[in-house]
Amino acid sequence: MEIDISDLKRITELVKTNHSYDFTNYAMSSFKRRIVRILEMHNLTIDALIKKLYDKNFLEEFLTEITVNVTEMFRDPPFWRVLRDDIIPAILLNHQKIRIWHAGCSSGEEVFSMAIMLKEMGILDSVSLIATDLDTEILNRAKSGVYNLKSMELNEKNYIRYQGTGTLKDYYKEVNGTAVLDPGLVENVSYRKHDLVLGDVFNKFDLILCRNVMIYFNQTLQNEVLKKFHESLFKYGYLAIGSKESLIWCDIANKFIVVNNEEKVYKKIKD
Repeated sequence: MEIDISDLKRITELVKTNHSYDFTNYAMSSFKRRIVRILEMHNLTIDALIKKLYDKNFLEEFLTEITVNVTEMFRDPPFWRVLRDDIIPAILLNHQKIRIWHAGCSSGEEVFSMAIMLKEMGILDSVSLIATDLDTEILNRAKSGVYNLKSMELNEKNYIRYQGTGTLKDYYKEVNGTAVLDPGLVENVSYRKHDLVLGDVFNKFDLILCRNVMIYFNQTLQNEVLKKFHESLFKYGYLAIGSKESLIWCDIANKFIVVNNEEKVYKKIKD
C-alpha cells in the first residue's frame, strides 16, 4: 500500500491539533509502516482513517498501534547483569532510597524485570519506581501484569542468561493460559500517562531507563528528549538507553560520561 508524505502530514497534523499528541518528529519510515499496518488491520483508506481519528475511542487504538514496542523480560541479559552488579551498588553508596524512571514502559515487562532483580537483591522496598507511557491502554496492560504464557519461554531463557537466583516461575501463576505476575512485585510502582515529546520534567531520578524507544524518533526529537532526561537526573545519576541508540552526537553529550559502552549506560557529570 502506498502512502504519500502529504498523507502522513495530514494524519500528524490532525492528531496534534485535535488530541495534542505530536508525531511530527517520529522516524518517518517506522511511522509509515505502522500507519500501513493500521489501514490493513481495519481495512481503511487514508480518508476513512482520518475520519475515524476524530473518535476518541479509536484514537486509543491508534496510539497503541503507533507507540507499542515489542518487548520482553530481561531483554539483553548482560545489560541486567551490569545494572545488578555495577550500577545499583554504585547508587547505593550514596543513597538509601533509589528513584527509578522507566520512560516509555510499554506493556511493563521491563518494570517487572527490574522489580524481580531488586527483590533478589533484597532492596525492592527501598526503591521508588515510576513507569510512564503515552498510551493509556498499554499502561493498563502493564499494570495488570498479565502476559501470554508462550512469551514466558523467551522470558525464562533471558532470566537464565541473566543468572537470577531462582526461576521465573517463582514470580507468576498460570491462569487460563496466561501468566499472571505477582502483584506484590509492583506495589512500589507508580504508573503514569506521560508524553516524552510534549510532557514536562516532573521529578528527579537516580536512574532512567529509556531503551529502544528513541529509535522511533528523528534526531531533532531525540535531542529534545535527551535534554529532558538530563534535567530529570540527579547529578551523578545514570541513564540507560537501547543498544542501537547513542548520546555521542547530541547537545548534552559533554554532560555525561560513558559507564558501559556495550550496554549503553551513561552517568550525568554536569548540570
